[in-house]
Amino acid sequence: MSEVFKGSFTQQEPIPEAGIEAALAVLRHGRLHRYNTAPGELSETALLEQEFAASVGARYCVAVASGGYAMGTALRALGVKPGDKVLSNAFTLAPVPGAIAAVGAEPVFVGVTEDLTIDLEDLAEKIGAARVLLLSHMRGHICDMNRLMEICDGAGVQVVEDCAHTMGAAWNGVPSGRFGAVGCYSCQTYKHVNAGEGGFLVTDDAEIAARAVMMSGSYMLYERHLAAPPPEVFETIRYETPNISGRMDNLRAAILRPQVADLEAQCTRWNARYKRLEDGIRGTPGLTVIERPDEERIVGSSIQFLLLDWSTDAVQEVVTRCARRGVELKWFGASEPLGFTSRYDSWRYARSEPMPKTDRILAGIVDMRVPLTFSLEDCDMVARIVRAETGAVYQNAA
Repeated sequence: MSEVFKGSFTQQEPIPEAGIEAALAVLRHGRLHRYNTAPGELSETALLEQEFAASVGARYCVAVASGGYAMGTALRALGVKPGDKVLSNAFTLAPVPGAIAAVGAEPVFVGVTEDLTIDLEDLAEKIGAARVLLLSHMRGHICDMNRLMEICDGAGVQVVEDCAHTMGAAWNGVPSGRFGAVGCYSCQTYKHVNAGEGGFLVTDDAEIAARAVMMSGSYMLYERHLAAPPPEVFETIRYETPNISGRMDNLRAAILRPQVADLEAQCTRWNARYKRLEDGIRGTPGLTVIERPDEERIVGSSIQFLLLDWSTDAVQEVVTRCARRGVELKWFGASEPLGFTSRYDSWRYARSEPMPKTDRILAGIVDMRVPLTFSLEDCDMVARIVRAETGAVYQNAA
C-alpha cells in the first residue's frame, strides 16, 4: 500500500515558554501599548527593536504591525509619491505590489530566472524606469546582491529589501536586509518568528528611521525608543510626517523576543529539513532542483522545484496526486490566483506588459512549506511521495 503522510503543513511549533511567561506578565500588568510604561520601565517593544537591530547589525529598527506595513512605510520614508514607478519582482507575493499600490505608486515588474531570483539582466534594462526597487527575496532565494547593488547604485536607485522569507539568511556573510537603504521583515505565523502578525523595518539612515518612527504612530514619544535616532533628528521631521498608525504592541514583542534570540538555532533546524527534502527529490525525472549558490546562507522554511515546460494538466496532476497522499504542494502556474499563489498578471491594479520568459518559469514553480514540526523522517517520507508521484506522471506523459 502506498504510504500517506499524516502531518500538517500549517502547524507551527508552540511559542517558547519564555515568550509565554513574558506575554503573561504583560497581560497581568495590562500595559500592552508600546508607550504605556511604568516609571523607569523599558517596554518590551523598545527592547525587541534594540535586540533585532543588533542581530542584523543595523543602527535603527522600528517594530510595526506587519511586514506589508513595513514595506509601505519604507517607500513613504524614501519619498515615493502617488504616480511614481517602483521596480519590483514579477515573482513575489501580493503584499509586495500591494505595498506599492498602497502609496499610489505603480509597479514595474522585473523578470525571474530559473534560480527563482530577480533577473539582473532584465533589471539592468529597466533600471531607468524608477528611482526605487522593492526587492523581494521571494521564498528565500537571494540573488547576487553585490551585482544587484552595482546596478542600482550606478543608476541612483534606492533598494528596499523584502526579507519576509529571509530573516536569518545572508549573502556573502551580510545579513539579508542589510544591502539596501531599508530592510523589511515579517513576523507573521508562517515566517521565521511567529507573533501571528508583525514586522520590522531596519536602516542605517537616521532620517529614514525617524520618518518611519513618526509614521508608525509615535505621538511625539520617540525618545522612548532604544533603536531610533537621537531627538534632534526628529526636530523638522516631526512636523511634516503623517501618523499612519501601525505600531507593534508589547504583547507581540514579548512573544517575539525569545524567538529572535533563538533564531540562529531555528535556522539550523530548518536547513536540516530542507537538505533531507532536497536530497530526497534530487534526480527525479522531469523535476529540476533549485541549486543554491555557495555565497547564499539560506533558511529552508520552504522548498521549491521546477516542472519546467510541463503541460498545465501534468503539473496539476502532480499536485493532485501528492495531495491524495497528504503532501500539500502549491503551484504558481495556475491561470487564476489560489491562496497565496497569485502571479504578476493576477494583480489587475498593477498593469504589466507580457513577460513570456517569466511566464515560462512561473508555469513550472511548485512550492512546499517546511514546518519545524516535521521530523527528518517526515521529510524523507514527503520526498519519497513527491518523487514517486512526479516520476509516475512524467513517465505517463513520455
